[in-house]
Amino acid sequence: MAAVVLLLTAAVAAAGVVLIGSGDFPISPGEVIATLLGNGTPAQEFIVQDLRLPRALVGLLVGASLALSGAIFQSISRNPLGSPDVIGFGQGATVGALSVIVLFDAGAVAVAGGAVVGGVVTGVAVYLLAWKRGVHGYRLVLVGIGIAAVLTAANHYLMTKASLVDATRATLWMTGSLDGRDWAEFWPLLGMCAVLVPLVFMYGRPLRMLEMGDDAAYALGVPVERTRVVLMGSGVVLIAIATAAAGPIAFVALSAPQLARRLTRSPGPNLAAAAVMGAALLLIADWVATTAFGERQLPVGVVTGVLGGCYLLWLLVTERKAGRI
Repeated sequence: MAAVVLLLTAAVAAAGVVLIGSGDFPISPGEVIATLLGNGTPAQEFIVQDLRLPRALVGLLVGASLALSGAIFQSISRNPLGSPDVIGFGQGATVGALSVIVLFDAGAVAVAGGAVVGGVVTGVAVYLLAWKRGVHGYRLVLVGIGIAAVLTAANHYLMTKASLVDATRATLWMTGSLDGRDWAEFWPLLGMCAVLVPLVFMYGRPLRMLEMGDDAAYALGVPVERTRVVLMGSGVVLIAIATAAAGPIAFVALSAPQLARRLTRSPGPNLAAAAVMGAALLLIADWVATTAFGERQLPVGVVTGVLGGCYLLWLLVTERKAGRI
C-alpha cells in the first residue's frame, strides 16, 4: 500500500507540474520547477506563482477532499455506490449556493458559505431520516438517493426563479470548475483540510472495523455511534468545502476510493491512497479539460462527469454480475 501511495504522490506532482506549465503561455516542466524554486523570470514568476499554482493547489485539495469523503461514506454504508454525490450531500451544497446566488445576489464568499451550510444541513437530514436503531448501509444509500432527487428538483426550481444574469452565473458554478481559482480560495480550504484530514485519519482503524458490521465493531471495542457521527460529519464538511471552492465536481468521490482499493488490493477504506488518487484524478481531468479541446477550454466538471458516468456504468455491471445488486 505504501508503494501505491508513493507512486500516486509522484503522479500528483507530475500532473501538477504539467498543469502549471500548460496554457496560452506554455512553460516547460524544467522551467516550472525552476520558477517554483525561485529561479524563473519575472514573467514566469507572475504566471506560475500568481495564476497557475493556486489553481493547481486548489484542485489538489478539492480532489483529495472529495475522495476522502467518498471513502468515508462508502465504508460506512459498505456499498461502492454510497458516494456523497450520489446520496445527496453534493446536491445539498449546491442548493445552499444557488439559494445565495438567486435569492440574495451575494458574492463569492457568501456563495461558499451557502454551499457549506447546505451540505451540513443535508447531512443532518439524511442521518436523522436514516436512523433506526443505528444508521445502516442500504438505508443510508436509499434515503440519500431520495434526498438527492428532492434537492435536484429544488435546484431546477431555483434556476427558474433566477434572472438571466444569475442563471448564467449559477449554471457556470454548477458545472464545477477551477477557472479563476486563486489564493483566496486556497487558504480557507487548506485551513479546513488541516483540521479535518488528520481527524479522519485518526479514525481510520475504527472506520475499518465498521466495515465488518456494527456487532463486530462493538466486540472490538469501537464506540460505533460516536465514530459514525464524527466520520459522517467530517465527510459532509469535506464535500461541502470542496463544493464551495470549485463547485459540484461529479464522480471523483465515487470513483477515487474504488480505484485506490483496486490498486492497493487491500481491504479497508485505504484513506491515504484514496486521497492521493482523488488529487491525481482531478489534476489530470483539469489538464484534459484545458488542453484536449484546442482553444475551447472546458470546465473540469464536464470531464469528470463523462469519465465518472462511464465508470458508474462499469461499476453497476460489475456489482450485478457479482450478485450484489
